[in-house]
Amino acid sequence: MHGHMKFWAVMAMAVAPSLPFAAEDVAKDLTAVIALLGLPCGQVVSATPRGNNEYNAVCKDGNRYRVYTNAQGRVVAEKQ
Repeated sequence: MHGHMKFWAVMAMAVAPSLPFAAEDVAKDLTAVIALLGLPCGQVVSATPRGNNEYNAVCKDGNRYRVYTNAQGRVVAEKQ
């Protein structure tokens, strides 16, 4: 499974209320995605779903990002 595909597979689990551990996994995956994109963050401490394959991430260092998949299928993080 490609990296971004795995990322979104885990993201999909985050919205399932029967999986309480998923929120921690989502934060870890968002932390990795933001770091791979070369953006400052440190660690995601909060992630809020915004829709299908889209999250608001709050980092330990105070940065906030909108993380989503663009029309070309690439994962993007926009500073908020």
